[in-house]
Amino acid sequence: MSKYMNSRFSGLEAYTPGEQPTDMQYVKLNTNESPYPPSDGVIAAVNSEEVSKLNLYPDPTCKALKDAIASLYGVKRENVFVSNGSDDILNFFFMAFCDEREHPVKFPSISYGFYRVYAELYGVDYKAVPLNEDFTINLADYMANDANVVIANPNAPTGIALSLDDVESIVVANPERVVLVDEAYVDFGAESAVSLTNKYKNLIVVCTYSKSRSMAGARLGFAIADAELIADLEKIKYSTNPYNINRLTMVAGIAAIKDNDYYVNNCKKVIEAREYTVKKLVNMGFEVTPSKANFIFAKSKDIGGKELYLELKKRGILVRHFDTPAICEYNRITVGSREQMDKLLLTVEHILKEKGENI
Repeated sequence: MSKYMNSRFSGLEAYTPGEQPTDMQYVKLNTNESPYPPSDGVIAAVNSEEVSKLNLYPDPTCKALKDAIASLYGVKRENVFVSNGSDDILNFFFMAFCDEREHPVKFPSISYGFYRVYAELYGVDYKAVPLNEDFTINLADYMANDANVVIANPNAPTGIALSLDDVESIVVANPERVVLVDEAYVDFGAESAVSLTNKYKNLIVVCTYSKSRSMAGARLGFAIADAELIADLEKIKYSTNPYNINRLTMVAGIAAIKDNDYYVNNCKKVIEAREYTVKKLVNMGFEVTPSKANFIFAKSKDIGGKELYLELKKRGILVRHFDTPAICEYNRITVGSREQMDKLLLTVEHILKEKGENI
């Protein structure tokens, strides 16, 4: 930290992204990216004609993109907010609706790390609520109507999902607060709360193109909510960076909506690969949470979480390990293609065999 930086950031612990190493070729199962490329329509949309327009600013209202999203989800344009990835929307949420006195926020203590980072960045009064021993959310902890609520559904890194009824019960219990449901992984088997945004003015559902729509590198996210909440987010956007979605990402986002069937089919393949891998890991003695996401959260009774992570990395396979004490024995494994998962499983089998021989 330089002497020039604002001292209030001295204790800020920044979010740590997943590894993106370049020292060797890895089977990359650590950042929850899709194993499948964007659709042909998306690739065709990012064409030379669009590139030739990069000297011009993109449409700050994102009208065509909002219309495409609204049509797919059965809402109106004024119910849609788009931004530079779902992280950007989370950032705007904490700016717009949370503070250190009147508008505190609560979220699970084991969840997406950016919630805590944003709360500390903006000096927000926050409570990180412990999960149950089985990593499920205790609904009673979110029924007090005393703070804004942020919940990832399915949760990360566990992959455990709440039912739509459970989400609705939280929204109903907090009429004076904003409830944000982060649905980054919802397309892999959980129930979306988008339908509830027509009933409740205090609900924001945040989605991303990074996972199920194979566009992590394009940086595009969207939120669906009551028009007044969307207007609040737009006010923050226009006060910070009105051109936060570039021209190429915008046309790619529209094309991806048109090719929705392609992405739905890819999600089905990911789900099949997830269930296949879970079964194999359980047969090897792993304990696995009931994931509804495009990743698996697993631990072995025969090898520690960090040791397995390091052994896999040495052999060219990246998974995500967290040093947080409550989950340090687990690894989060992105679900890749069937070929990638078979390579992971064979490598894990070899590691466990070697470890057993050395005991």
